[in-house]
Order: sequence, then C-alpha cells, then structure tokens
Amino acid sequence: MKQIFLAVVFFSFVLSTSAFSSGEHAPKPPSLSEKCPVCGMFVAKYPDWTAIITFKDSSRLYFDGPKDLLTYYFHIKKYTPQKNQTDIVWIQVKDYYSLAFVDAQKAYYVTGSDVYGPMGNELIPFETRIDAEEFLRDHKGKMILKFPEITPTLIKTLQ
Repeated sequence: MKQIFLAVVFFSFVLSTSAFSSGEHAPKPPSLSEKCPVCGMFVAKYPDWTAIITFKDSSRLYFDGPKDLLTYYFHIKKYTPQKNQTDIVWIQVKDYYSLAFVDAQKAYYVTGSDVYGPMGNELIPFETRIDAEEFLRDHKGKMILKFPEITPTLIKTLQ
C-alpha cells in the first residue's frame, strides 16, 4: 500500500511539474487594465499574443506580443531601471498553433510572414521546429530563429 501511495505521489509531482514547466498554467494578466510596458496597449485585448516575463521577486510584466517582450528584454533599463536581465526567472510566449504558453528561450520564431500581431510585423513563436517549418512554408516566412539568434537590430526591422 505504501508503494502505491508513493508511486501516486511521484507521478502526480512529475505531471504537475512538467505541465508547469511547459508554461501551460501561466497566469493571465491580472486585470483588463494591464498595459504592455513597451507600447501601452491593453494586453487583455490580444490574449492569443500575450507574453510574460517573471522576475525573481515574483513580479510579472505582460506584453501584447513577442516583439514588445523582446524590445523590453533588450532595453530593460529604459523601461524599469531597477531591473536587470539577471532578475528574470522565466520568459513565456504563446505557441501560435496551440496558444499554450511555452518557454520563450526554447521556442522557435518565424520572421517575415504574412501573419501580423497586434503591433504589425511580429515574431511568430512555436514550441517545435516542425510547426515553425510548416508555418514558414504556409505563410511565406523568411527564416526561423531561436531566442539567442534574435538581436535588437532584428527587432528594429520589425517596427
């Protein structure tokens, strides 16, 4: 009986931590008045594009898309002088197809497609490379990038 109990506890823990780590249970913006710190747009109006940065102090910032999130990320001192990139513990974006939150640093991003976000040209995020490749073909995308390949210069070209 004890072994069954331990097995149930173990599998419950594995399932809950894997769901949490994939970002599926990421919080929604706390209110309809939550604004993107980069552009000032109401984040709740664009739930399919919501992106989140979570800091060590458990505070969160919500963005209306990956492009604004990355604009913030590259120029964090401009928007919140008291924060640094090292204060960030988690960055999440929504997979374009599933709309589930995924780890932004592990996602694949398609640029130059015929799909636009709330702020126009956008980096379209995907959890898997296969989905990114399919989207690239279907929507005339230009390239697929991983998080470390995205630069401030690239973000400027999307403005």
